[in-house]
Amino acid sequence: MKRSEINYLIRCARKAFRANGWALPPNPRWDVTDLGLGDWRKVGLVLVNLAEEPEYCEKLMYAQRGMTTPPHTHRLKKEDIICRAGYLSITVWNGPPRTASGSADVKICGEPQTVPSGTTLTLGPGERVTLVPGVWHSFVPLSEECVIGEVSTANDDVSDNVFDDPAIGRFPEIEEDEPGTVRLVSEL
Repeated sequence: MKRSEINYLIRCARKAFRANGWALPPNPRWDVTDLGLGDWRKVGLVLVNLAEEPEYCEKLMYAQRGMTTPPHTHRLKKEDIICRAGYLSITVWNGPPRTASGSADVKICGEPQTVPSGTTLTLGPGERVTLVPGVWHSFVPLSEECVIGEVSTANDDVSDNVFDDPAIGRFPEIEEDEPGTVRLVSEL
């Protein structure tokens, strides 16, 4: 990714957070990624770490229409994905999407449900889905912009994420075409 694209996405995220009443803590830890695939408009996400404790963490995320977070699962992390503003489409599987069959157990707005593997859920503002390790998921905004929350057990994003596509890398390679406005998690 070009640094100018990273700076642009941070500006967009800050604007969306402010417009929806989300105040960021001082010096938040930013993560902007195209997951190493080189086209953030198709595969990408902006994340801000709000709380990082040994037992739990909280993130605020931002994506524009078309920015997909591709199919993945977590080895240890249990998480709630919460639509904070806009509309979010999230698909869940009980295993890697190419081989998944049967059903997946999730909680939708706190209610336990068993859904067919490959089910796509639509979350509106305030709605959430709870995912346990081993439930594969992918999400993409349905609205022009989406503010997404995550509350989860603590994890190491580098070692805990398992992606369906082996070409995916956690962090982008950065082309320095202008000065950065923040230091990213990958640069610490």
